[in-house]
This record gives sequence, structure tokens and C-alpha cells, in this order.
Amino acid sequence: MTRLVLLSGWGIDRRIWRPLHPYWPANVEVAAVDWPGYGKAPALPANASLSELATAMTSRLPSDAVWVGWSLGGLLATALLDYLPAPQGLLLLGAGARFCTPDSATSAALADFQAIFAHRGDAAWRHFLRWQAQGEPAPYQVHSQLRTLLGSTPPADRTTLSAGLHWLATLDNRRRLNTSPCPVVHLVGEHDPLISAIECQRTLTLEHGGHCPMLSQPARLASLLAAQAAALSAREMA
Repeated sequence: MTRLVLLSGWGIDRRIWRPLHPYWPANVEVAAVDWPGYGKAPALPANASLSELATAMTSRLPSDAVWVGWSLGGLLATALLDYLPAPQGLLLLGAGARFCTPDSATSAALADFQAIFAHRGDAAWRHFLRWQAQGEPAPYQVHSQLRTLLGSTPPADRTTLSAGLHWLATLDNRRRLNTSPCPVVHLVGEHDPLISAIECQRTLTLEHGGHCPMLSQPARLASLLAAQAAALSAREMA
């Protein structure tokens, strides 16, 4: 039995994984968990450290599983390798070593986004949903799915969302990935607008996909995640 722990990204809770539920193989045990401040998970205090985040996530991130981190969830899962017992493997979906590279278009866009968020938080969150849908074969349909899953208001409070934006802007996991205590696989949609060309060079590519393949091609993604997780688990045990 392969165990998977699914971790969502900024401004989105574990409901993002629901479309995959009908497609998981029978030999896979799946748990979608929320980060602190999302869903019913207690929020962290303002300016919480990664160490505090690790303490809050200890019971939700077991070492006898493969962690699947999507977007910011991938960045945070990688960062927590410094604080928690290593999993059987780490599968990064739509996530590289860092979200922003210096002087990149993504870095400039995130800086603009943070400025908007400071004044119009809910509007900025809705814009981010549209941004994430870009690159999918049917972006309007994916955006509609996001709104249906999440509703019209963010699933976390302002303090939690602000902390997430800070981590998006500042986390740099290059050292952690170069010295990872567990095997790591990167999976990126072919047209993901939030992943740089440099990051894409060392990934498995999901053809015709963007940043939200769990919505645009859930059956294919579930099969691929299960297969990669099984390979990671077998490699770790060997």
C-alpha cells in the first residue's frame, strides 16, 4: 500500500484535490491535509517561523508516506525537510526550488500582486485564481471549477494569506533539494505559467497541462501521481 499526503497551494485548501477522488488506484491510501489557517486547521500567529509551521504539521506529515506538494505547498513541504523526519519521497507538482528568480517576470508580477493584496485582499485572491487557470486547455472552465470548489471568499484569513505570499516571495530551496534526505520528483504542466523555463528543465512534463491539472485532467494526474509515488516508495525501501 502506497500512502500519499496531498498539500495544496496559496489561497486554496484541500478541496482542490476532490476531482481526483474517483480515480485513485485501489492500492493507494490518500490523505489531503490543510496547512495551518486553512479549513478547520488552527492558524499560526503572524510572522510565524518555518519551525513553528513544522510543529503544527508534525502529525499531518508522516514519514511513512510520499508527500505531494502543489505550488506553494511544494515549496513549504521542501522547506520542512529541515525540520521533520523525511518522507519516503517528495513529489513536487507545479513547484520548483523557488517561486521567484531575481528580475524575472514572475517576481515582478508577485510584487505587484502583494501590493494589490495589501489594499484589496479578496479581489487579489480572485485574481490569483484566474492567474492559476492560465495555461490549461480550457482556462475559463478551470477557473469556473475553482470558484465552484472554493466559493467566493478565501479559505484562510488575511494573516495566513499574507504569510503565504511572504513565503512565495522568499523561499529558496536549492540547497535543500541538492541535499535532500529523500528522493524527489518534479512534475510540471507543459504550459504552466508559474514555473520558469529553468525549473522546467529538470522535470517530468504533463502534456497539455497548466498549473491546475487536478482540474483539467484529474484521471491522468491521479494515475501519474500514484505511479510516481509507488516508485519513490520502492526506491526508498531499497
